[in-house]
Amino acid sequence: MLKVIFYLKSGKFNKNGESPIFARISYNKQSITMSTGKSIFKERWQLTGNLRNVLKLEKEKIIKNALDLFLLTMEKKFNELFKIDSDVSLLLLKDEFNGTTNATENSVGIVEVMERHNKFFLKKVDTEERSKASYQKYERSKELIITFMKKHYGVEDISVTQITSGYVYNLESFLKYESEFKGKTGIQNNSVVKYMRMYKTACNYSVRMNVIDKNPFDLYDGKIHVTDSIFLTQEELNLIENKKFSVKRLEKVKDVFLFSCYTGYAPVDAANLTSTNIYQDNNDNFWIMTNRAKTGIRANVPVLPPTLTIINKYKNLQIGLIPQLSNQKMNAYLKEIAAVCGIDKHLTWYVARHTFATTVTLGNGVRIENVSAMMGHTNIKQTQHYAKVLDVNVMEDMSKLKQKYS
Repeated sequence: MLKVIFYLKSGKFNKNGESPIFARISYNKQSITMSTGKSIFKERWQLTGNLRNVLKLEKEKIIKNALDLFLLTMEKKFNELFKIDSDVSLLLLKDEFNGTTNATENSVGIVEVMERHNKFFLKKVDTEERSKASYQKYERSKELIITFMKKHYGVEDISVTQITSGYVYNLESFLKYESEFKGKTGIQNNSVVKYMRMYKTACNYSVRMNVIDKNPFDLYDGKIHVTDSIFLTQEELNLIENKKFSVKRLEKVKDVFLFSCYTGYAPVDAANLTSTNIYQDNNDNFWIMTNRAKTGIRANVPVLPPTLTIINKYKNLQIGLIPQLSNQKMNAYLKEIAAVCGIDKHLTWYVARHTFATTVTLGNGVRIENVSAMMGHTNIKQTQHYAKVLDVNVMEDMSKLKQKYS
């Protein structure tokens, strides 16, 4: 634990010939020195056993009380920092003791940083630059960090200056193994990394706004684990498309799902489309033109015949191009459709987006650059996560090579 030793600064004297009393503070192989602001004659310091013996002179009693207060205050400040992170920096401890930490930054807690960012993000939602679902994730990240601090440190907020590497990785560990939501304990790695990146984004906003000087989450280096995206093969897509459902809700879900399979729009984007998003070019080709709710990136997609059939089927029956269904209902009913069609895959609305990238476009020779543009990605690397290179594409390319060597 913390160790404090008082000693005289050799070779230095004040105008009365007294030597200044300094403190050597040690912890975890760290060591710093600080002036106590008090001084004493060297002879009296030695005769009183460094002021540990019974003192008779009033002046020496006052100095002893001052040193006791110094030690008490130092230990109190140390314990406050230790509660947050056991890897206490003695330089930070010194600043806390002297009250020299940045007054503005010291008063800004991480929860306040999240609230500032989320308030700004909500403006983007109101102007339809970002989705409400993304805002809700940032709000959820704020709730998680509050729960973490209550459980581990007994506080609801701490100064951003007090966030160390230990705090950051304790937070990551809490999210992975201790956080609870709807009866489930722990969060999967990829979601944890996304939450940690949200804290980093919120802090970056405060840095840009000159609220804090540096981002404590810059040191975080968690990685997303790339997993295989689920998509439908052409045969499976045909099974769903050719299946006629007598139950109207399943027929409606099928059409909405197929719409996304042939356009690549994510659920939130597909649900927001209206007739105003339909355009006809000079060659009489129809396009769906919109910005992605998640990124604000333009995502223009030509209308394929199956897409046009679905649009015409529901024309003027609702405000949007397709029926309005919640993500939860879609995914629940898609399980039924998968079972009826004999498809042994975990079918969700997002599988449609993966199917568009893989089977509908790349599987039919569409260049990945064009697929990336239609999906509203900022770079091809994002598209590669969704779009798998099919065996048929490999065989087509290799067949040319086989002919050369035959």
